[in-house]
Amino acid sequence: MTARILIVTGDAAESLEVLYPYQRLREEGYEVDIAAPARKRLRFVVHDFEPGFDTYTEKPGYTWPADLAFAEVEPGRYAALVIPGGRAPEYLRNDPELRKILKSFFDADKPVAQICHGPLLTAAVDGLRGRRVTAYPALEPDIQSAGAEFQDAEAVVDGTLVSARAWPDHSAWMREFLTVLRAKAPAT
Repeated sequence: MTARILIVTGDAAESLEVLYPYQRLREEGYEVDIAAPARKRLRFVVHDFEPGFDTYTEKPGYTWPADLAFAEVEPGRYAALVIPGGRAPEYLRNDPELRKILKSFFDADKPVAQICHGPLLTAAVDGLRGRRVTAYPALEPDIQSAGAEFQDAEAVVDGTLVSARAWPDHSAWMREFLTVLRAKAPAT
């Protein structure tokens, strides 16, 4: 039986941070579902860096259908979880259905990959306390407030939790996550 991976996201997620792991994990042989607040066509964004801006800029990105609503997710069916960044985690952390999903993955010590602003979700279920993680560098105070040690690195592995700063770190992030997955939840 093929192992399944769940990606949780919503509107304003960073396009590359959803679609790169989605495609890379499928390439590796996993079945991948995308869950959002509702089954609908999601509108992703592109974050980029431009001279003269103090922070990243945001442009319209790809659209993509959500396979499931959070309320339809059965966490026990999934071997691992991916949490993309972008602006989506900012509002998704308030969703009680999503918090139940997140908590079940952490309670079961299943592999979790988070990137960029994704740790805002894991912080909402106290999933960062006592861990070493990375995130988009502007989140360092949030990471520390959630009880974690912030590390400014391409990818940080703490047990089954693999984190990365942003889409330029995809290769290191997925390489480390796949190492964890192959050990804990092989594709077949």
